[in-house]
Amino acid sequence: MSQRHPLTSNSALESTIDKILKNTEKDILSSVKSGLDDAQRHLDDSLPKLEAEYTKIISDGKKEADKIEKQIIGSADLEARNKQLMILEQAVDKVFSTALDKIANGDRSGDYSNLIKSLLDESTQILGTTEVIVFTNSKDKDLVQSTLSQFPGSELSSETIDCLGGIIVKSKDGSMKFDNTLNARIQRMKPLIRKEIATKFGVGN
Repeated sequence: MSQRHPLTSNSALESTIDKILKNTEKDILSSVKSGLDDAQRHLDDSLPKLEAEYTKIISDGKKEADKIEKQIIGSADLEARNKQLMILEQAVDKVFSTALDKIANGDRSGDYSNLIKSLLDESTQILGTTEVIVFTNSKDKDLVQSTLSQFPGSELSSETIDCLGGIIVKSKDGSMKFDNTLNARIQRMKPLIRKEIATKFGVGN
């Protein structure tokens, strides 16, 4: 039985191991390359999707920013409008406050006497009769009484009412009533004056 030389045996073993290592290295490199190629393909395939998602994120962000901007502007517009309406109300109140002061401290003769007659004319025409009972305040009582002589069937109530001036007229059968006091007339005029001021300054339209 022949014996192998240890060196020869070792050389063969080393050669075999070297081949195995080289083959394994090739397999590993091939696998790595294949993996890199797959990764590159996946990346290439993913890029359009990523770009689309990025574009969508940017678009959604812009929409949200526009929405917030509109809300801020809308809020500012509403606040400005509310301030304008407040100023409008203050202007209207000032007009009426001035008017009330003038009426309260005004002379009860001359033009005011003509006003009372006009109020009686209007009231009896609205009610369709001069058969009425007329109410007024204590300050205007004598003036109204003297004016009623021009309205047959009318009479002055012994009761006085609390008002700036003017009259309240009731039909004698109690079925109709018309408030033609200066207070009531001012309240009826208020919306018209408010509209006039609003139109002039472009507020509240």
